[in-house]
Parts: sequence; C-alpha cells; structure tokens
Amino acid sequence: MSRIKFLNTEIDNLSMSEAIEEIDKLVVNRKSSYVVTPNVDHIVKLEKDEEFKEVYKNADLILTDGMPLIWISKMKFTPIKEKVSGSDLFPRVCELAAKKSYSMFLLGAAEGVAAKAAENLKEKFSGLNIVGSYSPSYGFEKKEDEIEKIIKIINEVKPDILAIGLGAPKQEKFIYKYNKRLNVPVSLAIGASIDFEAGNIERAPKFMQKCGFEWFYRLCKQPKRMFKRYLIDDLKIIKIIFKY
Repeated sequence: MSRIKFLNTEIDNLSMSEAIEEIDKLVVNRKSSYVVTPNVDHIVKLEKDEEFKEVYKNADLILTDGMPLIWISKMKFTPIKEKVSGSDLFPRVCELAAKKSYSMFLLGAAEGVAAKAAENLKEKFSGLNIVGSYSPSYGFEKKEDEIEKIIKIINEVKPDILAIGLGAPKQEKFIYKYNKRLNVPVSLAIGASIDFEAGNIERAPKFMQKCGFEWFYRLCKQPKRMFKRYLIDDLKIIKIIFKY
C-alpha cells in the first residue's frame, strides 16, 4: 500500500475503490483496526495536539477528506489520487457490508438520530445488517459509567464495522483509546455522516462537494457552529504549508 508523507502526517494514497478493498481486507483480518480521514481541520490540530498525533501514528488507514488537501498535494508535487471523505466513504462501506453480510453499529449524533440513520440505511441498502445504534449524552467522554455502557453494548452485538460520528478529534480519540477493548475489526471516524444519513443535516450539492466548497455550504447552514473552525482555525493551514 502506498503511504506518502504529507505535511505533518502520512496519507494512504488510495482511490475510493482501493480504500474499500483495504477496508474489506481489514474486516477479514479480524484485528482491531481503525480508519481516519484527515481534512484541513485535522492537519491544523495535529500541529499541537500530542494525543491526536498518537491517534494518527497508529491508524491503519489514513484517507484524504477534502479538496483543499488534494490541491495542496498537487502544489507540493505529491499528488493524492482522490478525495475520500468520511461522508462519501460511509455509504460505500454500507454497500460493502450489505454485499458481504458484514454487521454494523452506529455510534454518535444526537438522541434518536443514529437510530433514524440506521432505518434509512437499511432501506437504501438491501440486506444491510445494522445490529445496533447509540447516541451518547453530551460530555460522555468524561463519564466512565457511560463509556463502560457503550463498550458493553457494542461488545454484546459484536459488529464487524463500527461507524462513529462524534466530531473531531473526539471520535478519533475515542477509537484510539478503546479500540482494543471494543474488539471490532474496523472502526471508522465519519464525522457528520450519521446526521446526513438521518436527514438531520443537509449535505452540500454535488457540484459544491466536487469543487471544494462543501465547507462554505456548511458555514452558511451552521454559521455559529462553523465560523471559528473555518474562518479562524483552518486558516492556520497556510503557515503549515510553508513550514513543511
């Protein structure tokens, strides 16, 4: 597999179909593995967050989420093949799971949203086996009893694939910290994908996704939530491009 150095991390330089093949292999291997999808926000966080760096160092697959990183890779003469965002990858993984009879568990989003996403996905992908869903309470990562409850619920149903949408870097750190105890062949950090699949948040039109303006659409839809991330924090990427 072709892993390349990119800014302050490494990237598995794969197309979407190659990424699906690799995820399939990870499920078959049955070892606890996980997938992360870096975007501009992740790259900025990786500069200072030591725990996040550890998450990335131990990830089994690192796939590029976001057109700006594709543009930067071309500018740096290390072109990345394709954008493989969590939101595009997740439906493809559901398709794989339905085809190969892999079971899935959804963890994340607000109360009831993961269950709604599970319903919609089962309608969309015939034969998809979603063995459970859970929407944790706000600040659950600091509540030991709830973490134990989540681990117990997941271990009881033994999914082949765990899809986690808790926002970054919370979701990635959760996978890294409890990966071995969860004993799931593949865990995916998928951001807002559970909300998208539930119809809770509308995703940007395809043309905006393709030309790299999905962030602008989300900023217009959720200005209070996204303003600091997109217009203050993520601009630090400029300094990082020159640093590496």
